[in-house]
Amino acid sequence: MGEAIFVGGGGEGYGTPQELLLRLGNRHGLIAGATGTGKTVTLQVLAEAFSREGVPIVLADVKGDLAGMAVAGNPAGKLAPAFAKRAATIGMKSLDYAASPVTFWDVFGQQGHPVRATVTEMGPLLLARLMQLSDVQEGVLNIAFRLADEEALPLLDLKDLQALLVFIGQNAAEIGLRYGNVDKSSVGAIQRALLVLENQGATAFFGEPALDLMDLMRVDPDGRGRVNILAADRLMQSPQLYATVLLWLLSELFEQLPEVGDPDRPKLVFFFDEAHLLFDDAPKALVAKVEQVARLIRSKGVGVYFCTQNPADVPDDILGQLGNRVQHALRAFTPKDQQDLKRAAQTYRPNPRFAVEDAIREVGIGEAVTSFLQAKGEPGMVERTLIRPPASQIGAIDPGTRAAVMAASPVRGKYDTPLDRESAFEKLQARAGAASEAAAAVATGAESFNSARRYTGGTVGAGRPVAAAAPQAKPAAARRSDSLGEAFAKSFVRQLGSAASREIIRGVMGGLFRAR
Repeated sequence: MGEAIFVGGGGEGYGTPQELLLRLGNRHGLIAGATGTGKTVTLQVLAEAFSREGVPIVLADVKGDLAGMAVAGNPAGKLAPAFAKRAATIGMKSLDYAASPVTFWDVFGQQGHPVRATVTEMGPLLLARLMQLSDVQEGVLNIAFRLADEEALPLLDLKDLQALLVFIGQNAAEIGLRYGNVDKSSVGAIQRALLVLENQGATAFFGEPALDLMDLMRVDPDGRGRVNILAADRLMQSPQLYATVLLWLLSELFEQLPEVGDPDRPKLVFFFDEAHLLFDDAPKALVAKVEQVARLIRSKGVGVYFCTQNPADVPDDILGQLGNRVQHALRAFTPKDQQDLKRAAQTYRPNPRFAVEDAIREVGIGEAVTSFLQAKGEPGMVERTLIRPPASQIGAIDPGTRAAVMAASPVRGKYDTPLDRESAFEKLQARAGAASEAAAAVATGAESFNSARRYTGGTVGAGRPVAAAAPQAKPAAARRSDSLGEAFAKSFVRQLGSAASREIIRGVMGGLFRAR
């Protein structure tokens, strides 16, 4: 294994060969450029190179093109002559076509091994972002998570959270006294947002067995890091879910991995394609979270590379932390485009041989303006660079090839069967069952007492009369029990019509008859 990965070089009119130092690979990076300028191939080249050096990779396959990394490039293919010419131009001694060790993942479990997380792991901040909740609604969601912790109600899947929200809605007054005001309309808004998530297919994502992050950090026996490809073509149809899933992965890595300081190579490299989706309309709290993770996760040996069309898509505080940069062509068709182009050029260490702004506008497909960190961590001088050809196939693969790769996967069978252990939904359901039995016992006791009175003509016991004209008032607690039991009985009869309604009643009963 080497100390650097070769990214590209140049011929006549180009600069020195460009390398990314492995020990600085966790200082994060940027791959930017307009559509069709070669960003995806550059991402593929970097991912292959890191994998060859024993670094596991996590990336999202937005268009299905990156799945080709599981197959060796074709030396007799239509692109082979152009690749051979490029390799000779940039000084590569040989172009060895080879597949990368790939593990396919899919939130929906169709094009890869299922990816799942529990609701608790996701947390209220990311869930609020996913559901686009207001500040007030996010506050109610935070109360739900706090209550789940204190009441030992595990939140594993969506039905757990839905049942808990029903519980909160039915006990809003009592809960509000302890945690702050709970607006029932906010509870309803969150439930509607959860329904939208269900319709988008998020039910498959929330649950168990949850993803073990160590499965993303596997290294093959031959020393190559596994390339974990998340199928995102369908996921991209729900941009909020896409951004949240990837940010959850990044946050979990940040929280679980130990500090390693400055290793000789990254422990993991994370490529965040279509990065603008992470920041579009994002609340300040979320942007601050991303900034914190990006700043601190490098000390855990993780490098994060943002891939987007325009560097302006990334907030300045985060952009300033991206030391390794590959800038493909930007088009300047509008005044805003021209401003973005000028701004992008100003972020590079200038090269006296050419104007950076002109170079960014003029580079062709497969070319880029690059700058990588040098030995002492300082930015390298910007260079025009011809990106090296990839060793694996460019483009999608057929379903049969994908199935064969999955069958040989080291995690085959581990996540295929979902689990549904006892959690908040089942516990609240059990409370509802106990409440139903208690209500039935109260009703049976009252009926027995009334029958005895009728049978004895108004007396019970040893012939002693019972004052019927002025009955003693019931204690307040008994009156409450009777009224709650009567309310439950009436509601129960009304709601027996459907399975969904029965689930609602179970949640309601959890609020009416809490276990003491």
